[in-house]
Formats: sequence, structure tokens, C-alpha cells
Amino acid sequence: MATHIFTTKLVDLVVLDNGVLQLTLSNPGGIVKGIRYNGIDNLLELHNEDLNGGFWDLNWSEEGSEKTRGKFDTIEGTSLKVVVENEEQVELSFTRTWDPSVEGKQSPLSIDRRFVMLRNCPGFYSYAIFEHTEDFPGFNLNTTRIAFMLNKDKFHYMAVADNRQRYMPSPDDRLPGRGQPLAYPEAVLLVDPVEPEFKGEVDDKYQYSLENKDNKVHGWICTDPPVGFWQITPSNEFRNGGPFKQDLASHVNPTTLAIFVTSHYAGEDLLLKFKHGEKWKKVFGPVFIYLNSVSDEQNALTLWNDAKEQMKKEVESWPYSFPASDEFPKSDQRGKVRGKLFVYDRYISKDNIPATAAYVGLAPPGDEGSWQRESKGYQFWTTANENGAFSITKVRPGDYNLYAWVSGFIGDYKYEVALTITPGHDIDVGELTFEPPRDGPTLWEIGIPDRSAAEFYVPDPNPKYINKLYVNHPDRRTGEKSYTSTTWQIKFSLDNVVGGGIYKLRLALASVQSSDLQVRVNDVDANPPLFKTGVIGGDNAIARHGIHGIYWLFNVDIPAAKLIQGVNTIYLTQAKSTTPFQGVMYDYIRLEAPSK
Repeated sequence: MATHIFTTKLVDLVVLDNGVLQLTLSNPGGIVKGIRYNGIDNLLELHNEDLNGGFWDLNWSEEGSEKTRGKFDTIEGTSLKVVVENEEQVELSFTRTWDPSVEGKQSPLSIDRRFVMLRNCPGFYSYAIFEHTEDFPGFNLNTTRIAFMLNKDKFHYMAVADNRQRYMPSPDDRLPGRGQPLAYPEAVLLVDPVEPEFKGEVDDKYQYSLENKDNKVHGWICTDPPVGFWQITPSNEFRNGGPFKQDLASHVNPTTLAIFVTSHYAGEDLLLKFKHGEKWKKVFGPVFIYLNSVSDEQNALTLWNDAKEQMKKEVESWPYSFPASDEFPKSDQRGKVRGKLFVYDRYISKDNIPATAAYVGLAPPGDEGSWQRESKGYQFWTTANENGAFSITKVRPGDYNLYAWVSGFIGDYKYEVALTITPGHDIDVGELTFEPPRDGPTLWEIGIPDRSAAEFYVPDPNPKYINKLYVNHPDRRTGEKSYTSTTWQIKFSLDNVVGGGIYKLRLALASVQSSDLQVRVNDVDANPPLFKTGVIGGDNAIARHGIHGIYWLFNVDIPAAKLIQGVNTIYLTQAKSTTPFQGVMYDYIRLEAPSK
């Protein structure tokens, strides 16, 4: 074992070596040029046409843009500083400060990226402090991430979960001649792959997406020699969109990503939109790049199990004690919130019900459910136990609202008292009661209110393609690249109609992409419809193999005069039909009788 860490500065490179691995970065740019480990000179790929090595980057747009994609900006530092150097740790700071000379060419942010190597540690950490000051122009931050392009001659086996791992196609299989692009460029049909076993499959990086709450470790395995490269994220506090936001992980190239901000599975609502003069600062990370190995090639795939164990250790160690920046609060600088949550629905029980397995979290102040569209601040989530008790720990100081949602019930909970977390503060909010939306007794219901469309019909995929594309409305094709609006019918019988009463239709949507959902009752041609959402949604979950995106809840009043004794029909029409990816995924539909 090495007794200390060697730091070597060259003209245009800086090298860290702790005796386990050697990390080489550009000086002063901070681009990862090399990772030497276990006999492999470089775990990274440096010969791609476009993206090589390891790097932080972002995507940004001018203020006022409504697009989710703008200009890519690979973040290169203009200054390098060694902020910590001792026997236990080296921490490097690569900074880039914005000034008006680069306006329009570079995102208006000051960025301090850190790389940390610990003694005898088989990996390294990275985090960054992004800052928008009062003299910076407005802009949109669409995406930011860390990306590693791995040696394509070495890494062929990918793992993102216990049930989602395999030997992968090669990047050449996606090129013209070997691959055929499908309806969007990320999806490629493999028609003449290098390895015949992949012929007929579709490769698409979105097949390997993960929810934030599950996106803790993923990566690649090399079998000769047996080496694993893993991206471990021990906390979700700095990711946008809350625990159910889905995002990319690892995919063909071979690529491994640490995603902090994107609009994937959400749309424009998740963009960070800054006004001129708006002050903002946020720490992204640290994340851990973990390397492991075994001596026997036959045991190479066990590296995944070891990576999961290391992930658990990193989670237990959060918040880390070693980051040198004062912007990252340590354990004794954080607070805690605890309490107990109940659900009260008088048509289910006359008593409060413990909110078993409820998701309870702290996020910046906002409206009920606003956390799923939140990107600028930090979020902290937990699940309640069987008694509804919860404890949210390791919370950064700041102002928050407490939010929750409970599987089996529609709607969102928000505790109306704003909470201010201070270092070492332990707040007990006591017993809280969530009253989900409810007017009257249930006449009928379709689905399970769990913010997923999993139990709804998904058409069989085109047999030409192996991987499913989720479409949660009937097939709308009327010809080649021609589509029509579609209508679902819900038929139900009423023994009697409560005269003068108002019936309530609850429409909980798991995902919406550029759709206009219209409701008609007993008249399919009614114009105008009884209710319409207008054009909403941009989560694109249909195209990205998702079964949910942004959650929506609509409550539709149906006057008794619209209903009849006997058989009734509610028509649900998705009226937009420009592309195959416009559509609605339903979570849950319920009709309630008038309140008693």
C-alpha cells in the first residue's frame, strides 16, 4: 500500500497516483485524459471522433428559449489549484469564471470542479460548485453531467441493475451499414452487427434509464483482465425532479454518465431558467468513480456484486467528511425532520390510516406536487414505515416545504408550515393527516393510483423490433407517417341518477406528451367537449421506453343532467395526432357519485 499520494504537474497535464490507480487530467482544463488501473494503461477511450476521456459538460440556451436542447459546453478550467495535499488526500480545483467577452459562446456560470483522491482508495471523487451571480445575464441550463467514454476494446459487459445487465453491442453496430436509425436517432435497429447474436435487436440508450431513487450504481466490466468501472451516486439531494425522475445511466459506446440536471422524462418544466441578476449557487456531487478487479476471468461478473456493496458503504458515509469546499456541509452542519403521516378518506375508513410506505420529502417551497418540477434547489426523501412514521436525515440548511404522496391514493400532500433547517436541528412535526381528493363514494375505478401506467394495456411491439415502445392509446396509424386522434370508451350502468347533483371524474395521468385530452359524456360528437386539458406535457416517456413521466391530476365535474339511468358512456379522446409519440399514459380513473 502507498504511504501517500503523488501529485505531478506537467506543462499541460496533472497526474495523481495513490499506488492503486493513476489519474491524469489536463492542466488547467480538468478533462480526464487517463485512468491507469490493474495493468490497463488507460480505461478511457481517446480515439472517438467526438467525445473522449472523462469530462463535465452542460447544455444551455439563451434566456427565453422554450427548447430543451441548445448549445453544448464542455467545461474546461482556466485555472488549477491544489486545495488539499497531504498523506491522506489530494483535492484539485479547476475553475472557470465567466466574463462578458464570452457572452453567447459560453454558459454564464462560474464553475469550480473538484477531483479528490484518497490514500489507498480504488477510485476517485468529483463534485462541482455552479454559481450564477447578480451581474450575469439570464439563460437556461438544460443539462449538466459527468461523462466517461470507456475503452471500447476492453469494456463489453454493462450492468445497471440485477435484472438489467448483459454483453452489449459495439459502438460500430450503430453506424450506417450495420445499424438502421428508427423513428428517432437514439433508437437503431442492428441489421449487420459485428457479433451476429445482436442482429434484429434495437439499441437505444433510453432502454437503460433509471429512476433517481434507484440510480446509485452502474457501469461496465472488462473481462481481460477482469476490471470493473462503476459510477456511484450516494445521494440524490442534488439531482433534479425528485426521486422518481428518470434519467440515463450507462449505454453503448461504452459510456457511463452521472446525470445531475436534464429534462428527460419531464420536459421544459425541468429546465433551470435564470433571469438577469438572479443569484444562485449549487453543489453537484460528489460522485464516486469506483474501480475493482478479480484475478480469475471466470469471476469477472461478480464485480457487479462488489460494486453494489461499495455503493452501500458510500451511502452510509454520506455526507462525506473530506470535501474541502465550505459549500458542502458536513454531517454536523445538517439537520433532521421527523413525524408521522396518516391518510383520511371517509369513504374508505372512518379512522385515519397509517400512510405505510408513503414517500415523504423536503424540497424548496412551492405548491402541492411542485417538487417533481423542481431543479434549482436540493431535495431529501424517505419512505414511511408501516405506522406512517418517517425520518428525513442529513438535510442541508435552508428553507423547505414537506411534501408526500401515498401509493393507493390520488393527489399530493403538502405540509403548510414552512420548515427552516439549521445545523444540528431536529424538527418533530408530529402527526400529519393527508386528505386525498374526494367528493363522494366510488362508482367505479380503473387502474391503481401509483403514478405508473404499468397495469394498463400496452400494444404488442412490431414483430420486426425486439424492444417495446410504450404506447398507451390505441394504434393511431392511418398510413405511413399518418396518424389520427383516438378515443377510449368507458361504458357503465347507473341504477339511478341523483337529480341536480355533480358527479366527479378523476383523471390521474402517469405521462403526457404534447396531448390534448378531451372528455365527453354520452355524446361522442359534443362540441365543445365537457372538459379538455388543452395541449399539455413534454415528458416524451412514450418514445423513451418509460411507463411514467410527470404526474398530472384532473378533476372533472359531470352534471347529473349529462347522465342517464341505465348504460352511460364516457369518451376520452386524445386529439393531437402529428407524431407517433404524442399520447397519454393513464395512472388511474375514477367516477364518484355526488357527496352525501
